[in-house]
Amino acid sequence: MAEVMLRSAELVTVFGGSGFLGRHVVRALAQRGYRVRVAVRRPDLAGHLQPLGVVGQIAPVQANVRFAESVKRAVEGSDVVINLVGILQQIGRQNFKAVQEDGARVVAEAAAAHGVRLVHVSAIGADKNSNSLYARTKALGEEAVFSAAPDAVVFRPSIIFGRGDGFFTRFAALARALPVLPIVGAQTRFQPVYAVDVAEAIARAVDGAVAGGKIYEIGGPQVQTLRQLVTHVQAVTGRQRPVISLPFGVARVQAGIIEFLDKLTLGLLPDALVVTPDQVKLLALDNVVSAEAIAEGRTLEGLGIAPSAYEAIVADYLWRFRKSGQFTEVRI
Repeated sequence: MAEVMLRSAELVTVFGGSGFLGRHVVRALAQRGYRVRVAVRRPDLAGHLQPLGVVGQIAPVQANVRFAESVKRAVEGSDVVINLVGILQQIGRQNFKAVQEDGARVVAEAAAAHGVRLVHVSAIGADKNSNSLYARTKALGEEAVFSAAPDAVVFRPSIIFGRGDGFFTRFAALARALPVLPIVGAQTRFQPVYAVDVAEAIARAVDGAVAGGKIYEIGGPQVQTLRQLVTHVQAVTGRQRPVISLPFGVARVQAGIIEFLDKLTLGLLPDALVVTPDQVKLLALDNVVSAEAIAEGRTLEGLGIAPSAYEAIVADYLWRFRKSGQFTEVRI
């Protein structure tokens, strides 16, 4: 209790705290007794976070990483800053460079100006020489972070899963809607990591238990191909569909058409159907923890966290995609 009371004086500002990973991070911080300031573009849409703590512990504020002044105001008075902001698809002014490169720089410079510690979340696959603009801007964002805040802690997670995710949930929705499942990168390897485990690693960094100035690669306990993961989704949901592996050339053309139609309809296409050409480029590369990170202990296990297996978690939230929901008998 004494430790919680001491931490209650510490304020952690979380940029992007209302998103999928953000709510897990906010919960982990609140459970430790930190005061949490959630910096988001739409504070009116972040009210769902407040029940994760006691009255007054979690406070949403307006900030946009594209506008430096709003970021500076959000950082004022903070003891630690966390940047979770990232996008998978460019929409208008919310483009990869503005959000993941320039935005990362703005947050890092604001944290450095106020002399507070910074935790930055990037992604496995970040590479400034990548063909993918997403991966390039992630890497350039990391460079900007370390340039402004050399002692920052940077996490690179693999695909993050959990209730409301955009990975297992997407394929479950597609299996329910389509007679066949066309996928690209069927043999590409992934290392799905539980959102709660990622949030715990971030919270330990806030605690000061994670050495700064390093990049930590965060993955789950298993490496699986995309086909294997999709097959598991089918088993969990009880919806067996033929899986068609698309050549990358065909997938790029298809993704370009889908992206054009999505823009033409002002984003009315179902999210599960939207795949961009840049995402196709990402699917050509394995998304797993590197051998170097494992050898140097820059992993969940190296931080003393036992990663959760996706098989033990996904059935708890994919049951709604079964024909009769929780009443459907499914053998996995």
